[in-house]
Amino acid sequence: MAGIYIHIPFCKRACHYCNFHFSTSLQLKNDFLTALLKEIELQQPYLAGELVETIYFGGGTPSLLSMDELQSILTALARHFTISQDAEITLEANPDDITEPVLLNWKQAGVNRLSIGVQSFFEEDLQWMNRAHTAGQAVDNLQLALQHFNNLTIDLIYGTPTLSDERWQQNVNRAIDMGIPHLSCYALTVEPKTALDTMIRKHQISNVQPEDQARQFVLLMDWTEAAGYEHYEISNFALPGHRSRHNSSYWQGKKYLGLGPSAHSFNGQGRQWNIANNALYIQSLKQDTVPFEVETLTPDQRLNEYIMTSLRTMEGLSLHYVQQLSGEKMSQTLLKNSYRYIEQQLLLEKNGKLILTKQGKLFADGIAGDLFV
Repeated sequence: MAGIYIHIPFCKRACHYCNFHFSTSLQLKNDFLTALLKEIELQQPYLAGELVETIYFGGGTPSLLSMDELQSILTALARHFTISQDAEITLEANPDDITEPVLLNWKQAGVNRLSIGVQSFFEEDLQWMNRAHTAGQAVDNLQLALQHFNNLTIDLIYGTPTLSDERWQQNVNRAIDMGIPHLSCYALTVEPKTALDTMIRKHQISNVQPEDQARQFVLLMDWTEAAGYEHYEISNFALPGHRSRHNSSYWQGKKYLGLGPSAHSFNGQGRQWNIANNALYIQSLKQDTVPFEVETLTPDQRLNEYIMTSLRTMEGLSLHYVQQLSGEKMSQTLLKNSYRYIEQQLLLEKNGKLILTKQGKLFADGIAGDLFV
């Protein structure tokens, strides 16, 4: 089983916090689509013999694609890869791109899951982030999307200087009350070279406060648990039966192919990533060459990746799998090194698995890094 990720590197405007690869100019859009279709053809061998069970359109803003553009990509994928009949096909969308005709077009093309970038239901927050949609559009168009898609998720951001605990609760409660089956919730991260980073360094806006983010994360876990959501990954919460199959495959170490500029791929033994430059990506594909770099993972790197990804999930880290991957001695060493976190009640050892406690999830990256070999 495998997945395919397609990066659509265009946006209407630049959100202040975003460090993903994108352009606010659509000048190269047609050339990009031609190059993408060529890459799909050239990359067919990467997943040879694999059944593709998930397809994910990310970005950027994939909802900027026309019906014909989206259909051409899906047709090319079906021509060159073996796609499961019940494949999960997700499209990221901004609320301001959603209309009823567009929703019907997406469904007709084969999209069966939406990921909608709401971020907040408050106008002040959206303006602070420089989002393209309004709070009213977020509510109205999300309700419209729910009429046509029963499998969707929304993104919410917490830990911003503009977000009080009360407003954060209202954001989460609104999503719960609307019956949103999946929530992806992220603490605001100040990435280098973003507009947010620049404004903070120039003291034009307040910096984020880690203690506020930690508190709002704990509140989030409490509210979603009470509403019946599974906290199945650090940033992801789902009602039963509504986990993201595509993102879950990342955490389970399955193979995936990334298409488009800046997209990453993984084949079980190594990673490769495309150049993060639209013009150079297009130029290279005109010459029938996919512009990527490759890294072959060592056994220790593969184990460390497993430690990092598995600890983020509610199922936790399997010591039995570590034994299969790296031997009995490594499994015992990993268990021994985890004892201090177990004593601090940040980790549980249960049925041969290491699982983060609610408090431990606040320190997930640090604990994982400390357990690296």
